[in-house]
Amino acid sequence: MSPADKRVGRRRAVRPARPGVLPLALALLAVAWVLGWLVTHRGGTVMPGYAGGPVAMVAAFLACRRIGSMIVVPRPIRGFWRLFSHAAICLGIGSVGAFAFANNDPGLSPYMAVPTMLGVVMVVLAFVRLPVEHRSVLRWAQLMLDGATVAVAGALIYWYVVLDLATAATSTLTQNGAAVTGVGSLIALVVIGRAAMSPASAVDSVSLRILTVAPLVAVATTVLLIAGGDTGRLIISVLGVPLVGAAMALAAYRQELVLRRPAASPAAPSARSIYNALPLVAVIATAALVITVSARQLGWHQRVVIIGAVLIAAFVVARQLLGLRANARMLAGIRRQQAELEHLAMHDPLTGLANRARFGAVLAERLDAHRSASVLLVDIDDFKMVNDTMGHAIGDQLLFEVAQRLRHHSAVSHLPARLGGDEFAVLIDVDEPAVAEEAAARILAALAVPFRVGEHQLLAHASIGVALAGPGDNADEVLRNADIAMYAAKASGKASWARFEPRMHSEVVNHARLGSELHNAIIRHELELAYQPVFDLVTGLMSGAEALVRWRHPVRGLVSPADFIPVAERSGLIVPLGAWVLREACEQLAKWHAEYGAAAIRSINVNVAARQLRESGFVDEVAAVLSDTGLIPANLVLEVTESSVLDGRQVRETLQALHELGVRLALDDFGTGQSSLSLLRAFPVDVLKLDKSFVDGICDGEDRGRLAVAAAVAQLAEYLDLYAVAEGIETAAQAERLREMGYRLGQGYFMARPLPPVEMAELMIRTVLPVTAA
Repeated sequence: MSPADKRVGRRRAVRPARPGVLPLALALLAVAWVLGWLVTHRGGTVMPGYAGGPVAMVAAFLACRRIGSMIVVPRPIRGFWRLFSHAAICLGIGSVGAFAFANNDPGLSPYMAVPTMLGVVMVVLAFVRLPVEHRSVLRWAQLMLDGATVAVAGALIYWYVVLDLATAATSTLTQNGAAVTGVGSLIALVVIGRAAMSPASAVDSVSLRILTVAPLVAVATTVLLIAGGDTGRLIISVLGVPLVGAAMALAAYRQELVLRRPAASPAAPSARSIYNALPLVAVIATAALVITVSARQLGWHQRVVIIGAVLIAAFVVARQLLGLRANARMLAGIRRQQAELEHLAMHDPLTGLANRARFGAVLAERLDAHRSASVLLVDIDDFKMVNDTMGHAIGDQLLFEVAQRLRHHSAVSHLPARLGGDEFAVLIDVDEPAVAEEAAARILAALAVPFRVGEHQLLAHASIGVALAGPGDNADEVLRNADIAMYAAKASGKASWARFEPRMHSEVVNHARLGSELHNAIIRHELELAYQPVFDLVTGLMSGAEALVRWRHPVRGLVSPADFIPVAERSGLIVPLGAWVLREACEQLAKWHAEYGAAAIRSINVNVAARQLRESGFVDEVAAVLSDTGLIPANLVLEVTESSVLDGRQVRETLQALHELGVRLALDDFGTGQSSLSLLRAFPVDVLKLDKSFVDGICDGEDRGRLAVAAAVAQLAEYLDLYAVAEGIETAAQAERLREMGYRLGQGYFMARPLPPVEMAELMIRTVLPVTAA
């Protein structure tokens, strides 16, 4: 991994801006400007009054486009608000025309009517494409009949009533432009109302109700432009567009608030809505118009017949509405439950974040559309320790707090999710490495701040894998790459992030293949042990030996432990591998005792992994091996690392049981961890093994820190009555320097390399101490 892949960010996290505040504020400011102008206007040019329209439409465009570009939002909602942003552009063009030709003439001129009608078409198209519920042929027919009813009634009223009130100075073109726009707005009102009252609407129902202000204002505008006086026409001309823009910005603001609400399941709106009555109102209005016309032009007998027919039609409609009311209530309850189930299916119940299913669906949708995407896979380091030591209730609270912090420190266009357990993910809408890495660093810095969980202050560092979607990648591949990078971050020391590189996948594949071959190697007896002697630095005689596993692969040749031991630890093969090493080493020591007697070393050192110590039957396994080989517990020294000692309650109990059994424990690589001194008090340690990193360069005198640590370990061992062993001695000068510091025992290539059993026996009978020390 490159150095850039191992950097850990500690930048101050910045909260994202409040949702849509600026566009909404701009739209309201435009309305306030127009109202102020109307109050102070005393004649003269009207151009300043029309200035609020373009400003409000710009604000509406920004607010709608903001939601339309957020990947956290489902595709139907994004598409809906994108079409509304296009409608804002059309209305904005019309408002610019009105500003350029500012006047108070009656009617609606073509340069305003055409863009406005295009905007109405965009609005209707947005609702037609919105998946609100399953629509059968009958449902579509019902919707079309509702629209046709309102359209015909509106056209009749405009034709017979509104246009009849127009002044003689109003041209036919501007009258018809206003009338067509008004009828179109009525149709839009029906479509919006139907969507607003649908329990399965993807868009927030309150936002849809706010949007109905737009067609209502449009209808009022067209009526006053045809039949209104000079004052009323001026007011609606300059105020209508700003009101529509403010309504669109407010609706978008409300929609974003709902989308950002943590665990809110969509609530189904009530079936009892005023919009159900729109077709009935249209019928009643048409009936009143028919009665009015008949009263003027027909005789009394004809009037009675027409009035009776209209009443019968009204009674039938009312009867049908009453009969459908009970069914509507029942359907509303069913749809509400369906909406809640759909929400639960796509969200994590504990944190309220998106779950794996929704995260994968949004990622796949984005990749299918060939849009940029990156995934940050966040895994909480050592979370198991929290569950083991403090309980699952505290662990769940910590996960909830982590989720809230991820939500608050993610940009509005990001999608945070909980994939399961202590694994989270954030989907961001970029494919630039620098931006993705900055987001990872920001999340790391946010999680580094302690969490307040009940009465506890807890730290929850995380490892983050960063994966950028490449050409042709699918969702599973991107998630896999992020997972690989996350494990690379853990391998680099945790509490860091790493960006995926293609070589990482090759390494994972090789490790998987190597793990399979290692499994077979254990069965086929391809493993062997080498023994590195431990010498007395004063006398030069052998004191003991450390058993080291070697793998002689039939094809690869000799495989380095640095290659296959990490594979064994990740795959769980370290348990059977460790069991084989333990038994093989003890059996070899028993053979040496039987063959050479007092000339043989008295104890053997065996490395033990944390995974083995977590096994509940490990102590019994050790006791069984000692019993089977005829060794006593003092003949065995188990070497453990500081990180494994800190691995939880089960490990601590296992070490204590081994100590009580009589097995000696050695703390390997001592000095490289962060809690060395506390470990000496908390755990039953018999031997300290100074890490090779403190032996290297110990004779140069340039690194005073190494000298200080090495000397301190020797003094600690003396004061605590422990054995101290220096590892990695490669020169005579190092051995002499360590001897002067007080080290009695040491091992390294200077004295002897790891040897096969036969060569080890030959060296042993020449140099063994009469009484072993370690």
